[in-house]
Amino acid sequence: MMKVEFDKVVGITYELKENDATGPVVQVVEESHPFQFLCGQSQLLPDFEAALLDLKVGDPFEISIDCRGAYGDSDPSKIRQLPIQIFVINGEFAQHLLQIGNIVPLVDNMGRKMQGKIIKIEEDVVTLDFNHPLAGKDLYFTGKIITIRDATPSELAHGHAHAGDGHHH
Repeated sequence: MMKVEFDKVVGITYELKENDATGPVVQVVEESHPFQFLCGQSQLLPDFEAALLDLKVGDPFEISIDCRGAYGDSDPSKIRQLPIQIFVINGEFAQHLLQIGNIVPLVDNMGRKMQGKIIKIEEDVVTLDFNHPLAGKDLYFTGKIITIRDATPSELAHGHAHAGDGHHH
């Protein structure tokens, strides 16, 4: 019987909660659309992938990862105040974007794409948090191994699982 190991394509369902089993639900992946990954390609959090190794189809899992093993501590230097003028697009003030809690896509002066969460709005300054949304949070996963198969030569060459039967559509 196949088990989760490097160069296998693994399909899983899971529920991710913040902190522990009683924490708020962050994400749910259902059996109708399992999450598929190529094991051993550093696509997942290392602690998460390591905990799945040697499991077989049908095996349940329960994994706790502290914030240092996940997305790190929240970094105060990633909280920035930006001039409210950046929300003027084509001469129009983008009021619909300016809501506390909104995640807004921005590009820095080096052309790098970033996402910031609006945490404060003042008269001429907007405060954004550019930390990963799960930074500073411990993660708690429960789930099940749904499928395991050999990776195709194409998947191994590309370093990731392909949709469905392993072929591009």
